[in-house]
Amino acid sequence: MASTSDIRKGLCIKYSNDIYKIVDFLHVKPGKGPAFVRTKLKSVTTGKVIDNTFPAGHKIEDIRVETNKYQFLYNDTEGYHFMNTEDYNQIIVNKNNIDSPNFLKESEMVTISINTEDGMPLSVDMPASVILDVTHTEPGVKGNTATNATKPATLETGAKINVPLFINEGDKIKVDPEKGNYIERVKN
Repeated sequence: MASTSDIRKGLCIKYSNDIYKIVDFLHVKPGKGPAFVRTKLKSVTTGKVIDNTFPAGHKIEDIRVETNKYQFLYNDTEGYHFMNTEDYNQIIVNKNNIDSPNFLKESEMVTISINTEDGMPLSVDMPASVILDVTHTEPGVKGNTATNATKPATLETGAKINVPLFINEGDKIKVDPEKGNYIERVKN
């Protein structure tokens, strides 16, 4: 058993007869009244996100998880296929358990949390940034770098994000998969 002081991003807990992953949390100590922890929980079975508030010191049932590095192979109607790079075992993960599936490209390395009790994959954590090719966007105009204006772009995975005006088709860009934001252009 853990308490609210053990809450951290990515922790998997049992709550309301389901397994949830903590997506976000905030410890609050108001001037009046007891402290509490405001959390955003994502169900690993349904993918539904709920908000919940735990009083300070509340006992929570955490789940023992094992994390391993996996390589993304492909996706089909069954789900997303990953391979463990150490023993070459393959697993299939449901789309709901992946934080940002639209930024996954083949051979991308991710971290997968697996429940040690039943061996089921709980969540797939993307790297902090991914490098993707821009497959479609309007052409850039020389001199359009001074403003913060953006334009839509389609990436090699099919994801659509907004990029600065100077980005052209064929450019490689670094993207934050958690927020879906452009970070920077990558030189070839």
